[in-house]
Amino acid sequence: MIDVLPSLIGTFAVAGGMLAWLSIRTTKIDQNSPERLVAELRLAQFSALLLAFVAGAFIGFSATSEANVNTALDTALALGFFVVAAIAPTREPREALTILMLAFAAHALVDIMHRPYGLPVEIAPAWYLIGCAVFNLFVGVLCYIPILKR
Repeated sequence: MIDVLPSLIGTFAVAGGMLAWLSIRTTKIDQNSPERLVAELRLAQFSALLLAFVAGAFIGFSATSEANVNTALDTALALGFFVVAAIAPTREPREALTILMLAFAAHALVDIMHRPYGLPVEIAPAWYLIGCAVFNLFVGVLCYIPILKR
């Protein structure tokens, strides 16, 4: 799994950097401009795609888990995040960004719960769970920055 670490760090850095750029760019557009609405929608769409990507990792971990652990709850939670990712961009952009911020915070909580708090510890390496929780909180904040700047 350590062979994957550079790829994951690169992927998260590029995705996080792109999302940060979109978020900051959105805040610089006049609040009453139609361009602001479009920028918020693009940010919500990219964030939803990223949520689906992050949630999909747990389906992959569940499918490839060598430990005899019950991964049904992890799979169900991942599917729940997929549903949120699919529905959020259909909402008004400010509402979508708020929903996505809450979903990323919830995903960070799920990552933290993989320690000895109820979800299987063996499903993913500890470094991944900690890194994913931090990344999810970072992305959640990026989703909400344009809302705060209104």
